[in-house]
Amino acid sequence: MIFDEILNDAYEKREYPALSAFFAEWSGTRPFRGLRVLVATPVFRNTLLEYRALIAGGADLVVGVAGGMPCDPGIVEVLRGNGIPVIGGREALEMESRGHGFDLILDCAGQFSACHPRFGFVELTRSGVQFYEKCEHPVYVADSGVVKRIETCLGTGEGYVRALAQLGYDFCLDSGTDGAPSAGKKFIVFGSGKVGQGIVLQLLRSGADVHVVTDCSRGANPFLDANGVPVTDCNDLDAVASLVRGADFVVTATGVKGALDRPQVVEALLASGAVLANMGVEDEYGPGVPASRVLAEKKPLNFILEEPTHLKYIDASLALHAALGELLLQEAAGISGTKNAGPQDPPSDLEQRILSMTMQDGLIGAEIAEMMGW
Repeated sequence: MIFDEILNDAYEKREYPALSAFFAEWSGTRPFRGLRVLVATPVFRNTLLEYRALIAGGADLVVGVAGGMPCDPGIVEVLRGNGIPVIGGREALEMESRGHGFDLILDCAGQFSACHPRFGFVELTRSGVQFYEKCEHPVYVADSGVVKRIETCLGTGEGYVRALAQLGYDFCLDSGTDGAPSAGKKFIVFGSGKVGQGIVLQLLRSGADVHVVTDCSRGANPFLDANGVPVTDCNDLDAVASLVRGADFVVTATGVKGALDRPQVVEALLASGAVLANMGVEDEYGPGVPASRVLAEKKPLNFILEEPTHLKYIDASLALHAALGELLLQEAAGISGTKNAGPQDPPSDLEQRILSMTMQDGLIGAEIAEMMGW
């Protein structure tokens, strides 16, 4: 089968139980037979598993890369070498204008929201929802349910720590003069959502001294409270600036463009010796902080890695992304549910099915149980 040589050399089957199950199922049922399916996930080696499952299901696959979406040029060449088109947003619209549009678009960050797929969209990320608020097509949002937490809470945080290590930063416990561990490096994490919590979890495991800056008006955060993580309100600018000046590392994970673009905070960031990084899709630092001052030029830091998120953490998200595409087809045919326009959450039964696959047949069951508090 396509990509087998690359995938078999890189992974064991327990790293991708959900995509493996759908690959086997769709090889028999062929739900995407004869349909043109555009997939716009970041193009890396592990996303080949999603492509392979869709192709096994009969999809005429097109891969989309637009808006600066990170990708591995080597994998792009692998795709083109196997006859799979890799296109941008303008090319997609041109295809539509020539009568060669798409039946399904499995999008990421709203890159292809201007298109008009026959059966609708599946959006992978929360940051892409804004592009679909007034969409006249059905739009499933994979990031609205529990499955995406595996990637964002466990995988993204691990990717941040792994990227720092690859760059040579030592952020574990320091040794004191007597050889005993002293305080860990001081990290300021902006944001307390799924990605922020995942970063905090990985840093705590590494022995770091972690402080979170977030919008306290949204109420208590049980995860931070349970782990004894100190929290500062993002609107207390004097306190935030003081924290930044004393930090060793600062990382943004708010999901909001320009979230740190406040004069006092920008001044503190520029004066600080802290290592700055972004883990959001948008530039969360804003124009006042030069790209050269932030690791990876403000792009999500984990995308400097050959595998930004380990397959074992992203398998369930990619499987849900593809399976929601199948659900759109079933709804259009009247087999399942009703066809509604605009963003909607994934059905809980589909999420539970993928979660069960991941827990029972994958490598990270214990980590998921800890994350869920089971």
